[in-house]
Amino acid sequence: MNDAISNPSSLTRQGMDYGETSDVQEVHAAIQREKREPRVGLEPLSIWLIAVYGIAIFTGGAYLGRYSGDFSGNGLDPLGGPPPAKKGGGAQGQEQQVELSPRDRGKKIFAANCQTCHQSNGQGVPGQYPPLAGSEFTNGGSRRMAMIVLKGLQGPVKVKGQQFGSAVMQPWDKTLTDQKIADVMTYERSDWGNNASPVTAEQIAALRKELASHPESFGEQDILGAPDEDIPGGAPAGAAPPKPGEAAKPAPPPKP
Repeated sequence: MNDAISNPSSLTRQGMDYGETSDVQEVHAAIQREKREPRVGLEPLSIWLIAVYGIAIFTGGAYLGRYSGDFSGNGLDPLGGPPPAKKGGGAQGQEQQVELSPRDRGKKIFAANCQTCHQSNGQGVPGQYPPLAGSEFTNGGSRRMAMIVLKGLQGPVKVKGQQFGSAVMQPWDKTLTDQKIADVMTYERSDWGNNASPVTAEQIAALRKELASHPESFGEQDILGAPDEDIPGGAPAGAAPPKPGEAAKPAPPPKP
C-alpha cells in the first residue's frame, strides 16, 4: 500500500478528471503560448494614420491663414472704419486708402447713435424729438449745440416754433470721445440743408473742460442763456475742417 502511494505517476491532479495524469509545467506552457485577445477601442493607431491626420491639420491651418478673405476686426465696429489695405501689386495695390472726412465719419456715428430719435432725414419725431434740419440750435453757434450734446437737454424745448416734451436729449460726454462728438456735429451742421461751421475735437475738449463742474443736464433756459457763438478755435462756416492731428486755424477777424 505504501509503495502505491509513493509512486507519483499514479497520482491524479486536483481539478482534473479521475485517471488523468499531466505534468503542471506542460499545462502552464500551453497557457503561456496563448495570446491575449485585444480589447476593443484600445488598439494602437497606425503611424501612417497619425501622419495623414497631422498633414491634414497643418494644410488646413495654412490655407485659412493665407486665404482668410481679408477679414479684420474693424468689420465688427458698429461705427465703421477704413477697410483694410488689399495686398497685391499694380496700380490698385499702390493706391493708398482714402481717409474718411470728418463729415463722413460723423454720418456713421449719427446712424449708430442719433438716427433712432432724429431720423435719417433729420426731421425728428413730431411732439417727441426735435428736428435737426433747419433747427436754430443746429445752424446757430456751435457752443449751444455742443452744450446739448455733451450734457444733454431735459424738459420742454421749442424748436422751429414747435414745442417738444421732456427728456429730449441724453448726455454723450461719457459715451463719445471729443473727436466723435466733433465729427457728428460737423455732419449734422452740414446736411439736410444746414450750412453751419464745422467743429473740431480741440473745440469740444475745451468746452468739456469748461463744463466739467456742471454734472446735470441743461434746460432750455440754460441753453438760451449761453451766447449764440462758435466755440473759440474753430473754422468759419463753409470752411473745410482741419485734418486729424492738425490744429484748427483761427477764423479771420470780421471786416470793419
